[in-house]
Amino acid sequence: MEFLRSENTHFSRERELNIRGKLFTISAPQVMGIVNCTPDSFYAESRSSTTEKQRTLIDMHVKNGATWLDLGAYSSRPGAEHISEKEEIERLKFAVSYGLETYPEVKISVDTFQSEVASYALEQGVHMINDISGGLINPEIFSITAAHRVPYALMHMRGTPQTMAKWNQYDNLLSEVMVELGLQLEKARAAGLKDIIIDPGFGFAKNSEQNLELFSHLEAFQLFDCPILVGISRKSMIYKTLGIEAADSLNGTSVLNTMALSKGANILRVHDVKESVETVKLWEIISYK
Repeated sequence: MEFLRSENTHFSRERELNIRGKLFTISAPQVMGIVNCTPDSFYAESRSSTTEKQRTLIDMHVKNGATWLDLGAYSSRPGAEHISEKEEIERLKFAVSYGLETYPEVKISVDTFQSEVASYALEQGVHMINDISGGLINPEIFSITAAHRVPYALMHMRGTPQTMAKWNQYDNLLSEVMVELGLQLEKARAAGLKDIIIDPGFGFAKNSEQNLELFSHLEAFQLFDCPILVGISRKSMIYKTLGIEAADSLNGTSVLNTMALSKGANILRVHDVKESVETVKLWEIISYK
């Protein structure tokens, strides 16, 4: 039955990231576990504002197979209240130190757009900065990250978490998102960043219909020749479309994550690591048969 098989090309290219002088090879899709060190993130079960909850969540993610942890202390849900860099750092301190010291084999990313927070995290030894603003809010975050020779995740967004809902007017959604990401990518490279990961920014300055439209063209982002990070876990593009709540959207998340892998996603940023690791495993088995 060899003639019925078609060669899989969705994940045929290995990706390499230089992390503080050491090469990290992405030879298979990665699962990144979300650790929200916040009291107000959109998905209630992901909130871990106490050190005990952070420890429990980090332990669970690693046990369930996460190869990355994404630590964030600034809620980016639409209309979230702004907090200072000092407060964001205070919220992060335990999770950063616990993750780095307890699980040296796991890569630690910090989700921030504030340059002082990025500096703090990088000085502690984290392995990546994940910037939801793609350098638009604090452009100096590019050179700060570059100086530490770690990867940078560049996401598409307009405005700020407080204003982004008003910035979802597009004449051509895919084209405009690609152009705006491309402009920031050029600036990031000009500032010295070598290893850049692209995130289309689902849920940021885009409504549910726009998110689904953009997702349907996810493979287009391979044109940037960068690893692709997809963060759709339990987002409104899933639960609003299905008429359910975030707490009930695990099944929808797994379906779209499977599709994301087939469209070229290299990293899945998720709340539910166990289910996502299983999704990746089954997808790999079927895709490479």
